[in-house]
Amino acid sequence: MKYRSFGKKDIQVSALGFGCMRLPVIDDDNSKIDKDEAIGMIRYAIDHGVNYVDTAWPYHQETGETVVGEALRDGYRERTYLATKLPSWLINSQDDMQRFLDLQLQKLQTDHIDFYLLHALNIHAWENYLKHKVFDWAEKKLAEGSIRNLGFSFHDRYQAFETILNGYDAWDFCQIQYNYMDVQYQAGQKGLRAAAEKGLGVVVMEPLRGGKLALNPQPPAVQAIFDASGKDWTPAEWALQWVWNQPEVSLLLSGMSNMEQMKQNIASANRSDIGTLSEQDVKVLDAAQEAYKGLMPIPCTHCEYCMPCPSGVAIPDIFEIYNNGKAYEKKEQATFDYNRHIQAENKADQCVECGQCEGLCPQHIEIIDWLKTVHAELYEAPQ
Repeated sequence: MKYRSFGKKDIQVSALGFGCMRLPVIDDDNSKIDKDEAIGMIRYAIDHGVNYVDTAWPYHQETGETVVGEALRDGYRERTYLATKLPSWLINSQDDMQRFLDLQLQKLQTDHIDFYLLHALNIHAWENYLKHKVFDWAEKKLAEGSIRNLGFSFHDRYQAFETILNGYDAWDFCQIQYNYMDVQYQAGQKGLRAAAEKGLGVVVMEPLRGGKLALNPQPPAVQAIFDASGKDWTPAEWALQWVWNQPEVSLLLSGMSNMEQMKQNIASANRSDIGTLSEQDVKVLDAAQEAYKGLMPIPCTHCEYCMPCPSGVAIPDIFEIYNNGKAYEKKEQATFDYNRHIQAENKADQCVECGQCEGLCPQHIEIIDWLKTVHAELYEAPQ
């Protein structure tokens, strides 16, 4: 495994971190983690050099931290840095902060969190944290050792990122969405470099854009570019190596769902380094980015922050069907998938426009309008 510096910290982290947001599940139920498989994967990763494991309160409908805690028993906790996150949208007082931290320590079966993040910060969550003096509380936790490093994950526009980055002088690290499609999205490359210049470790999430950049083959227009490159790389390899190529990146998180993905990503990490892509390689990815633009109209990463929907709408699954139909120019397949695989009680027309999902969406998608569009284009009434 290759290791990289973590900002101003005197530590080395594995180039690949295990993001535990997409663990294997049973019967396609996100709340039912296949514990044996998930624990085996986490331990395999650590046995092969991965030393950064990332989870969060809402992952797998609040069951993820418990499984990660079980995986890190039997000596594995001592071999890895553990990251989890304070659920910003549930915080209304310092008592809430302490309550969630205590519960997370219990679920994770540990007495400290190596890397603790204020989760999914946007400008509104930031202002709420300031109102409740989060740093007074956090600095007490840092002093007592239950938190070892303090950071934030980010989902908002660049201006908000700059405000948050410069709003506290003692950030240790941040976590941003970054891939060859999102160079100018949210924090983007500008935010990556600004954080690194301040000495923060930078953790990259969504390097494969929710798995879409790993689809093999890619949409025809994109795959043709990779095929003409002269390199026998998978689409995932192209995307991951693009992130690792950049010196400001401390590590990237991959949300791996099966052992084969794990093995492939570890092998890819072992081939990674800073500045290894040639000028021609970078041009290939620039061309792929251009080809991708317009193919997937809904910028959903399937993070499931919008779930569960109070009305039962299967929002991420619906958007994935629609995007894939557009990207691969296969409307018939998308229509079939929507009508066959999305049950009547979970279809887009069940939306009552409560707006809860839009307030939680890190990508700021106009979910209500898109649900109407998808249903209008794909729904076929039963004969």
